[in-house]
Amino acid sequence: MCLLPVVAHAQEYPTRLIRIIVAQAPSSGPDLAARTLGQKLTESWGQQVIVDNRPGANGIIGGELVAKAKPDGYTLLLGVPSALTVNQFVYKKMPYDPVRDLAPVTQIATNTFGVVVTPTLPAASIKALVALAKSRPGELIYASAGIGNLTHLAGELFSQAAGVKMLHVPYKGTTPAQVDLISGQAALMFVPMRGVAEHVSARKVRLLATCGDKRDPAFPDFPTLMESGYPGVVMIGWNGLLAPAGTPADIVNKLSREIGRHLSVPEFRDRMASLGADPSPSTPEAFAAFIRAEAAKWQKVIRAIGLEHSQ
Repeated sequence: MCLLPVVAHAQEYPTRLIRIIVAQAPSSGPDLAARTLGQKLTESWGQQVIVDNRPGANGIIGGELVAKAKPDGYTLLLGVPSALTVNQFVYKKMPYDPVRDLAPVTQIATNTFGVVVTPTLPAASIKALVALAKSRPGELIYASAGIGNLTHLAGELFSQAAGVKMLHVPYKGTTPAQVDLISGQAALMFVPMRGVAEHVSARKVRLLATCGDKRDPAFPDFPTLMESGYPGVVMIGWNGLLAPAGTPADIVNKLSREIGRHLSVPEFRDRMASLGADPSPSTPEAFAAFIRAEAAKWQKVIRAIGLEHSQ
């Protein structure tokens, strides 16, 4: 008899509109992933699933909204690395704890980072890039989308592994950083391949290596950083769904199973691939473990560069 209320949760859910909070702007990668997923959930459950964009403060605004929402499965977060594994180590005060106040549901997708350089840079490989950086310590400019952004921390992780010193220049977003990379104002950038693939194809930038644990299927002829001699340097972008802490486990598991089912359908996988994302569903437990591992990795980098609790 004690188990009946728990069973009822999963059987009844959902009975009304579900809102997915996306802490990024419309048409961003996470936004498109959430809208694609929301459409499929609406079709399968017969309840509307909408996307509510709440950008700002490096994801803190959207994260706080979900962390403080009623834990009933009707307000969810499409979370990204900065909001879940970086902010808590960079900001002195956070309005919520991403570990304590959010419950992982499932990872949705990953996307590969790449090391790209301006075409005029005399470096056609990672080995040549490292040699150039060592010959000109502190001179090579690597652009990022902002301090504490993954495009910043990826450069620091690589610099530490390669034993080089480069000059970090933060921009207000990925687009202006790429503009200066293409023009030659910046030497290199660590950036999600989704956002730079067309520039690589048009030879506006030169791709030296990708940063995943395996080669990017879209660029199979390019080595990974692991293959280039840096086995500990793996950098991927990713997103996933989270609920407020305290959401009943049966609802969390039902969400995870249903999303996993959609992500395994070839048509849906092809749609995600067209957005530059590799579908990667997981159990709530596996997603939680992944977040913990990523947080530990980036905390070490943040601490090493003196960025911890600096903002």
